[in-house]
Amino acid sequence: MVATDKPDLRQRLFDKLRTPWVDKTIAVAAALPFAHVFLAVTKRGALSLPLVVIMINHLVIITTTVLRTSPVRITPNPWYWLLAFVATYGGLFVPALVAGKGIPLLPSAVSDLLSLLSLVVLLFARLSLGRSIGFVPAQRVIVTGGAYRIVRHPVYTGIFLSFIAWTLRDYSPRVLAISVIGCGLFVLKSFIEERFLREDPEYRDYLTRVRWRWFPGI
Repeated sequence: MVATDKPDLRQRLFDKLRTPWVDKTIAVAAALPFAHVFLAVTKRGALSLPLVVIMINHLVIITTTVLRTSPVRITPNPWYWLLAFVATYGGLFVPALVAGKGIPLLPSAVSDLLSLLSLVVLLFARLSLGRSIGFVPAQRVIVTGGAYRIVRHPVYTGIFLSFIAWTLRDYSPRVLAISVIGCGLFVLKSFIEERFLREDPEYRDYLTRVRWRWFPGI
């Protein structure tokens, strides 16, 4: 009797999390501690343009989820939910993990331009995605236009470029490690999302038409 009750309890929990007002409340509440981190880092004077863009990119993803449509189906795997939460919100707290400034590997103009490019890419991808956005693997509307005609995960492309720009601007072993971990989480998230969506014939067809995940050739 106990064994049969557990799946029902878990399913009811995830059904509750999928409720629009619960889903959006969690998204907003989880971002609130970021305000404290942002003020603390600003006072410390440790902000550079690439670092600011990293936070803006993640904020764009988080804040625009209030407009998303309800999913047709969504993964109940708690590990995928944890991965999505850490990857998405982690970028907001990157400044708190950095002690002091690193050294520039290239002129600041290069890293600043790259960081601005990352913001443009992410905004273009976000506009292309419309209301079909979410943190965890979920099936809404299969988007194949705009930035998604070029690569399959253009939002993550913008994230990767922002971490690269930050590493070039403020290089240190710690910055490099944080960037590698941050990008690695989104790489893992890409594979998990594709595995989940591959069950849809329309998405499988999309995979055959758009071969690249993040960058042309990759």
